[in-house]
Amino acid sequence: MTPNLHAILMALSLPRLSTYLDAQDIRPPSLTQALELYLWNSQVSAALMTPISLCEVVIRNAVDDALRALHGPSWPWEVGFYLSLPPKGRDTLEKARKGQLTTGKVIAELSFGFWENMFVRAFDDALWNPYLSTVLPHLPPSMTVQQARGHLRQELDKLRRLRNRIAHHEPLLTLDVEQVIKDIEALISYRCTDTAAWMLQTNNLAELVMSRPR
Repeated sequence: MTPNLHAILMALSLPRLSTYLDAQDIRPPSLTQALELYLWNSQVSAALMTPISLCEVVIRNAVDDALRALHGPSWPWEVGFYLSLPPKGRDTLEKARKGQLTTGKVIAELSFGFWENMFVRAFDDALWNPYLSTVLPHLPPSMTVQQARGHLRQELDKLRRLRNRIAHHEPLLTLDVEQVIKDIEALISYRCTDTAAWMLQTNNLAELVMSRPR
């Protein structure tokens, strides 16, 4: 059975498909090509989630190592750590701790934003000055701790925003996918170059970029 393209348009809505219609060089635009581009966008979005998730796990494990060194293995329940957080961070930690008995379970419940916000200036003296180069040993040696920590937060913020765009099914037609992968590779490599290399070897984003419908 041949799909009714107009029915698909109505199901997805014209406002959602308008971006994919407008992206075409031909006029009038082709609904068939718009749907092909929509499907390609979905495939790229799905393919990006694996390296983004891998990066989040690597970075949060680095933060976990630093917090363990400073506060001990039960850092989610340490009063000193709790009091070092801003109010929003305390709320997030309390929700993550609820019903959990191990640090690992709490880590899994904490949001990407929580880990990003660990890279703020307030944690430099106690956490990052002594431990940043230990948990992320491959940071550029030319950077100071403050520069590296600021760079990490900026890059994690970009990655979190991209993940949110993907979660909301937004178009990625103007996204420089190759640059995103380079940025993710750099973040992962600061902790483990082998993991960064593995990430590059195990995704098909280069092929997807080349296969973009025209």
